[in-house]
Formats: sequence, C-alpha cells, structure tokens
Amino acid sequence: MSDLHLLSAGAAKGLVQDLQAEFERDCGVALRATFGAVGAMLERLNDGAACDVIVLTRNMIDALAQEGRVDAQRIADLGWVHTGVAVPSPAAVRSVADVPALRAVLEPAHSIYLPDPQRATAGIHAMRVLQALGLRDIEPRLRAFPNGAAAMAALAQQSDPQAVGITQASEILYTPGVHLLGLLPAPHGLATLYSAAVVRGAAQADAAVQLLDRLRAPKRAHWRQRAGFEAAAA
Repeated sequence: MSDLHLLSAGAAKGLVQDLQAEFERDCGVALRATFGAVGAMLERLNDGAACDVIVLTRNMIDALAQEGRVDAQRIADLGWVHTGVAVPSPAAVRSVADVPALRAVLEPAHSIYLPDPQRATAGIHAMRVLQALGLRDIEPRLRAFPNGAAAMAALAQQSDPQAVGITQASEILYTPGVHLLGLLPAPHGLATLYSAAVVRGAAQADAAVQLLDRLRAPKRAHWRQRAGFEAAAA
C-alpha cells in the first residue's frame, strides 16, 4: 500500500481522523498525517518534508498558490473555526459570553494552557487577548505547547478547577477530558478559515484529490459542524 502524506493544522485533526479508515480502505493508500501549528507545518513543507496535501489557513494556502507550490484548482475550504475557552471536564461550567465574564474566568486562573504563541493561529491570538485584557502576572501562569491538541491533552490531566485553556474550538471538541465553555466574545473573537490543497508535484495526486473531495463533501456538512467548523461561503 502506498502512502499519502498530509501536513495539517491541528484544527483539522478531528476531521481527518474521522474519515481516515474509510479513506484508506476505499482508496488503497495509507494516510500519513502530521498535525501541528500552521507555522510549524509550513516550516516542514519548506524544509522538504514529503507532502501531497496540506491544510493551513486560507491566507497561507493562497500565498502558496501564488508561489505555484500548490495547485490553485485543487483547493477546498473546510470551514471557519472559532477560538474558544476550555476547562478540565470536572471544573464548574462558567460563562465567557462577554468581556466581564471572560475576565472573571481568566483573572483567577492558576494556569492558562495554549498552543505555540509564535507559530499557532490560536496561540498568537490568545496572547493578544490576554494582553488586551490587561491581566496581571500572566507570564508565570502560561503553559504553552507546540499545538492546541497537546495543550488540551495537558489541560485534561489537570484536577485544578482554576486551570483554563484557549485554542481552536475544534481542538477542544475532539479532546476527551476538557469542556468548551464557549467562544471568545467580541471584540476578542477570532474565526479562521482553514483550507486544504494538493501540493504541486504530489506523488499521490489522484488520491490527494479524493481526500479533498471527502473533506469538503456536502454530505459531511453536519459532521464538519459537529467538529467545530462553520460552513464557508460558496
């Protein structure tokens, strides 16, 4: 069985894993997927890592298309993902529906779990939000991880009810042991459009197109929504 190599933003991990077994069975290829912060995935591509399909933010995909590094005719928008706030499952459910409520959750937090604040979309934004809120003594409380999945997995192990996480809602939803309190409220909300593209010169070009078709298939719209993706405009 040949391999199809995927480099993907962590936000899409749940989508890919849900269809992986079916895709491999039907297409006769082994899906070798690597997930992480978008900056880290782009670095891997730039460093020459094997890649047939890449999932990044739409802006990053468009830049790669302009450079001729992905096929501009083989791009699929997966949907918009909002950045959300999480707590360990045993912790009390609280509102983050407005700025005062968000502050009331973050201000007393003993630890704040987030993805890479330099290379991850949600990590970069989380730092901006924390700075905008003017919270005191933030640095000692930060728990940064290479990606949102790792941050949420670590948060799930916390018994401290004052531990909080900030990352893409899709990463919160697919991680056992954490609970999505809600999305970041205005004016601090962030919705990011993620897209998949076939890389120029892909070794498994036909299978790559089939993967894109499955990820964006209309019949999977409910599945994408359940995973934290809002439909992109046609």
